[in-house]
Amino acid sequence: MSETAVKIDAKLVKELREKSSAPMGDCLKALQEAKGDMEEAFVVLRKRGMASAAKKASRTTNEGSVGTYIHAGGKIGVLVELNCESDFVARTPDFQELLRDIAMHIAAADPRYVRREDVTPEDIEREKEIYRAQAAATGKPANIIEKMLEGKMSKFYEEVCLLDQPFIKEQSQTISQIIATRVGKLGENISVRRFARFKVGDPNWTVATTAQTSTEEASA
Repeated sequence: MSETAVKIDAKLVKELREKSSAPMGDCLKALQEAKGDMEEAFVVLRKRGMASAAKKASRTTNEGSVGTYIHAGGKIGVLVELNCESDFVARTPDFQELLRDIAMHIAAADPRYVRREDVTPEDIEREKEIYRAQAAATGKPANIIEKMLEGKMSKFYEEVCLLDQPFIKEQSQTISQIIATRVGKLGENISVRRFARFKVGDPNWTVATTAQTSTEEASA
């Protein structure tokens, strides 16, 4: 039976649309490809979203919007700049919803950097030293220790880098993946430029920014 011949209940299409924010037509095609399996269809949409985002990643994002989120009765505040390619997309409900979700996530998850490339060499080396010492204490061979180090660093990036963190409202997706989904839907490159997070009474605060890529600078 071909994908186009698979009968899909409209309720399933609507449910997948609500879960993924993808267009109805894309949801129908994904469900047909997955033969009605909701979870598999969701994976199909995520893969397509990531592929679409990768194709658009080099495109300049000089438009966008600044969003805020205040949590816990005014005890935690977040300011975040989310960029896209046009002012039209920046004003759409989908873009604004994404902006609010990211700001809320930052308030809850407290990332320190936007992406892996922004982590300072000092922080990377400090973590590696800690993990090497822990691994060495196990007495395992050097090649095994290096594999353990890779796993530890991956977990470290997931804890401190916004784009690597599991989205608080949907733990099966990272922030990078939910952005990719909106890229696929809105048809424009979307990127987090910077954010700031403050907590009342906490002497430490986070101000994270990511530089524009050389490709963006060249095409601006």
